[in-house]
Amino acid sequence: MTRRTDWADAHPGIPWEPGTEGGRHAAGPGDDRPDADPYPGAGTSADARRGTGGSRRGRRRRGFGEPSAEDGGSSSSSRAEKEESSGDPAERARAICLRLLTGTPRTRKQLADALRKREIPDDVAEEVLSRFEEVGLIDDSAFADAWVESRHHGRGLARRALARELRTKGVDSTLIDAAVAQLDAEQEEATARELVARKLRATRGLERDKRLRRLAGMLARKGYSEGLALRVVRQALEEEGEDTEFLEDEGF
Repeated sequence: MTRRTDWADAHPGIPWEPGTEGGRHAAGPGDDRPDADPYPGAGTSADARRGTGGSRRGRRRRGFGEPSAEDGGSSSSSRAEKEESSGDPAERARAICLRLLTGTPRTRKQLADALRKREIPDDVAEEVLSRFEEVGLIDDSAFADAWVESRHHGRGLARRALARELRTKGVDSTLIDAAVAQLDAEQEEATARELVARKLRATRGLERDKRLRRLAGMLARKGYSEGLALRVVRQALEEEGEDTEFLEDEGF
């Protein structure tokens, strides 16, 4: 359990609340309040790893990276800006991380890259980042879980595309595998069908082959396999009365 003294050492001037892991921290996507949980729809970090969370009804969800309307106006942001100009590398590192976490959740690698660009010594950066992990301000597992939920439901991305995005953000492969495992084959196919159904009307009037390529290409860009994409598109075209026997002749 985090002690008051530990929290004060890591975050001077920021209130510590007993009974919470890591105390109060900065806002993130999924809630307009400046002291909200940074993982959208995930509740606590433990909730996010279990795939559970509080009710989302009535809440406007922001995507990852979208700034809060109140960012920059909170006392935490002002304090972080002042500390960032400090001559103490550890204070500067803490301030940089807090400022970045105010706008959106970040992975440990993203924060490490930011500290390196600001010429924070590696040993100081490692100590600060490890401390942030201990108090729950950095949680790559919760980040990956929330990313998969947000990007799949918001953009319709398949597991392959989601894994690729998480790798670019420096998430460990083990955490990526666990996060994308939230999506089973049935859910992925159902999402692919929804995507095709939305785009189907816009392709009416085009030649059959062009419709096929356009719809299947849309699914491929979102990370769906060629076999799944062609099967879903074929079924959608058949329901509209299109002749898809040519697909069988080509081995699809």
